[in-house]
Amino acid sequence: MSAAAVTRLAAPLVLPCDPECSVLRDGVLDIDADGRIAWCGPRASAPPAPAAVCELPGMLLPGLVNAHCHTPMTVLRGMGGDLPLLRWLREVMWPAEGRMTGPDVRAGMLLGCVELLRAGVTTSVEMYFYTDALVEAVLAAGSRAILTPGIIAVPGWDRLGSWRDMMNDVSARIDAHGLRHGPGQRIELGYGPHSAYTLPAEALPEVAEAARERGALLHLHLAETLEEDAGQRAEYGSVTRMLDRLGVLGARVLAAHGVHLDADDIGLLARHRVAVAHCPGSNAKLAAGVAPVPALRAARVPLALGTDGPASSDDLDLWSTARLAGRFARLSSGDAAALTAAELLLLATRDGAAAIGRDDIGALEPGRWADVAHLRTDDPAFLHLGEGADGALISNLVWAGGGRLVSDVWVAGDQVLSNGEPTRVDRAQVQADARAVATRLRPA
Repeated sequence: MSAAAVTRLAAPLVLPCDPECSVLRDGVLDIDADGRIAWCGPRASAPPAPAAVCELPGMLLPGLVNAHCHTPMTVLRGMGGDLPLLRWLREVMWPAEGRMTGPDVRAGMLLGCVELLRAGVTTSVEMYFYTDALVEAVLAAGSRAILTPGIIAVPGWDRLGSWRDMMNDVSARIDAHGLRHGPGQRIELGYGPHSAYTLPAEALPEVAEAARERGALLHLHLAETLEEDAGQRAEYGSVTRMLDRLGVLGARVLAAHGVHLDADDIGLLARHRVAVAHCPGSNAKLAAGVAPVPALRAARVPLALGTDGPASSDDLDLWSTARLAGRFARLSSGDAAALTAAELLLLATRDGAAAIGRDDIGALEPGRWADVAHLRTDDPAFLHLGEGADGALISNLVWAGGGRLVSDVWVAGDQVLSNGEPTRVDRAQVQADARAVATRLRPA
């Protein structure tokens, strides 16, 4: 269904994900011909109804934002699943990725895009290689992505060129196409320097300067495990302090994980408005630790949620990530009110979008892209749907509901998921293609 045909979506419940996390009853959402939101609010105060009105049961809310992912790794899911991070990377992941081709990456990315959409996730921040393959997959599925092609300097990756070649390729793409392009501006480009421990120190400020010049997102791994950056910590005290001294922090910086941070590190992140993509599922599975989310929030560090890659998390359901984030925050702080259901919902939508520097997604507000998820409420998760039970309804949604309730999804006003199935690709074929790649890559 095109953006021009879908002009109004109406539902008994609409969660616009405004700062108050309001619940609208008998709400409508108007979408203009460009795929942006023209109006959102109660039907009683809506503009005159357009010719095309889509009446839906259940609820509408913004598409979720997955702020850190390596989605093509769907084809590596299940490999090395019981190893700590560095052994997992060096012994299993990097050798397997060394055998991947552009078509392999496209197959894995396309399967992941379908999986994300089926969970109501419309935007993901990706760090991976073979940029053309990533773009093709995102546009084929109709989803939205911030692509930060990987920049790395470790044995085996030189087949793709030096770290400077990787950086220059990103710069050339942005200079040629702009930061955002494609239908509904579905593609944004940024820079993905992998980490301080996989790049020479001189690379980091050079990549940061290229990103600053173009207003692009700089996306890197930070303080995920204790053992990964021992050399950098010995010299600088911490990787955060290293990045500060090298002039990397500032502008649009997104740090994935942020597990092992002390008070000084958190102060630096707050001062430079560096956002942290919290990935509790991956961190727990790899025994990396628990990020200090209560301290980050107290310091007003911008925070978002990420699944990490499907080879380490192992799914792309941001709802389960949100629940785990809430449980870890409460467990680590001893505060049963740490990260409420409403706060978790906003982390996955409005606040997550803000953390990555996007004010055009993440909420159902005029001017933003019409990235919308429609969820069923005819589920045992929902016991509180009536007037006066807004808090309980959001609690039911976040703590007991989730991705299984997603029925339909629109991105830039285009319906890309209908009744749980993608509208643009054949899911069975997508799964078969990815399965063939996975079979070939799996070690004997």
